[in-house]
Amino acid sequence: MAGVRFEGAVKRFGKTAVIRGLDLEIRDREFMVLVGPSGCGKSTALRMVAGLEEISDGRIVIGDRVVNDLPPKDRDIAMVFQSYALYPHMTVRENLEFGLKIRKLPQAEIDTLVNETAQMLDIGHLLGRKPKELSGGQRQRVAVGRAIVRKPAVFLFDEPLSNLDAKLRVQMRAEISKLQQRLQTTTIYVTHDQVEAMTMGHRVAVLKDGDLMQVGTPLELYERPANVFVGGFLGTPPMNFIRAMIADGGGRLAAAGYELPVPASLRPVTAGKDGCTVVVGVRPENLLSGGKAPRGESLKLSAEAEITEPLGHEVIVHGRVGGDLLVAAVDPHHAPALGQRIDLVVELEALHLFDAETERRLGA
Repeated sequence: MAGVRFEGAVKRFGKTAVIRGLDLEIRDREFMVLVGPSGCGKSTALRMVAGLEEISDGRIVIGDRVVNDLPPKDRDIAMVFQSYALYPHMTVRENLEFGLKIRKLPQAEIDTLVNETAQMLDIGHLLGRKPKELSGGQRQRVAVGRAIVRKPAVFLFDEPLSNLDAKLRVQMRAEISKLQQRLQTTTIYVTHDQVEAMTMGHRVAVLKDGDLMQVGTPLELYERPANVFVGGFLGTPPMNFIRAMIADGGGRLAAAGYELPVPASLRPVTAGKDGCTVVVGVRPENLLSGGKAPRGESLKLSAEAEITEPLGHEVIVHGRVGGDLLVAAVDPHHAPALGQRIDLVVELEALHLFDAETERRLGA
């Protein structure tokens, strides 16, 4: 097994830098997820590890080897692509065998590895079929099988579930997670889907415009986002953001037509900063309704419902408070009608404060 390190890694296409000085360590046997919007550089970073994109500056290390100049076949990696990339004229067995035959392994060993992999992925009954005879989920299993049959040091997944329907995606992400736990292989998984990132990764690295915004466990990123971008990107519905001015010696936040008291836990952050503008973040689940008891200090706000989105187990309410439109996740039995007022209780201890200029988190 082997860890992977990006050391000041840069990738330029012409004069445009799409990866700008990436420093990131993926530990041995870790499941690391690279997540971010389209164009953030996550797939490019993965392709640099694979050797499919040449690194412009810095180093990429796999295990104890700098692999900048190594061809893909010598990096001991296996990659699963978004498009599956199966050979259409070959059967499933032949697709699984192909990489092993290139390495000139004995046929008896090839048969053993292919049969073990097919049993592990429950595709033994498909070995005689060609890709056009398979469903999307079956093709994805074959693509994964072709990667794991080689027993590489590192698995690379480039948005492998994006072509599947919602139900199958849930099933396949659970299967990939269980497979990684079983094989204990270092894995780098790229996705734009923050739900996939949060549910699959041991740690998650959030990228934006070629820069690393934050890396940590899913819970660390969710509870203590390093900046406005991470706070808004992770979470469904996304975090609410309110511009407010610090007043009363740091004890009050003056927003657009309403005020929020600063909880004791955040007073060290706001003390002595009267007149400074901050961005206040509050997640929809920390805006309570229907008499649910808040945790810690709280404040009741009256909101007018402008949009309601029933989801069955909850209703997403877009409510107008002063000059801000806040999104709350409320109990379906206490959801307001359009235009009706609803009381929202803000859990003040759950507020996040960010610098209005740098958009970085203000930490106590």
